[in-house]
Amino acid sequence: MIRKIDINSNEFKEELEKTKEFTNSVLKLYELVYNPDKEVNESIQMGLTRNSLIYGKRYCPCFMVIEETETEKNRLCPCIPALTKEIPLNGSCHCGIFCTKDKAKEIAKENNLEDALINHSRGLLKEECEDLLRQVEINSLELEALLEARKRGVINFTLVDTREWMEWVSARIVGTDYLVPTTSFYHAIGRLDDKKDIPVVVYCHSGSRSAYCQRVMLDLGFKSVTNLDYGITSFQGEKESGDN
Repeated sequence: MIRKIDINSNEFKEELEKTKEFTNSVLKLYELVYNPDKEVNESIQMGLTRNSLIYGKRYCPCFMVIEETETEKNRLCPCIPALTKEIPLNGSCHCGIFCTKDKAKEIAKENNLEDALINHSRGLLKEECEDLLRQVEINSLELEALLEARKRGVINFTLVDTREWMEWVSARIVGTDYLVPTTSFYHAIGRLDDKKDIPVVVYCHSGSRSAYCQRVMLDLGFKSVTNLDYGITSFQGEKESGDN
């Protein structure tokens, strides 16, 4: 039977305040900080409050509460696995509410970048562009943001289409600098010999051919080559056609 808790009741609100005091004390005791994502913290605090009202203990809300045995115990917040393994190794507990300062900075940076990509709240900064271009793969939103940043002069990179000429003529990403067909790769790649120190983004139809070319280009001495995952089929930005 599902136990229903009225989160608007005075009982829940009072217990929630006690839970917040408890999580604050955990931060102080173990020199940790909250996750910069407030929704994560609120969700976990409400879950801890629920378990406290039902079971009388603040069991971790991310795991099942079971009947305890000699060999199997419930996770009581702050749980031993979080303090001894998860936080030392990953920078945060499994639930994500308790973080090291470095992990919190990392999460905040990722959230800020995600907001810029999804909501177009601002253009990418140079450091964010450089981080993306160091990745093995980027997605459509990230490439669109990089192309916009390149237009603003924030970053420079080379966009390479590794499909065939007939595909290029049919449709290609606006801003593509070179066509280097996979079937004639070694004949066409010579045009980029003087650009090996500039980051490169490669794409094809679905991401497989360009991933192959990516590996070859790195073997040839290109400093940085990033693949567009799922290729042009995933790209939602501007495209053009014709033999220009």
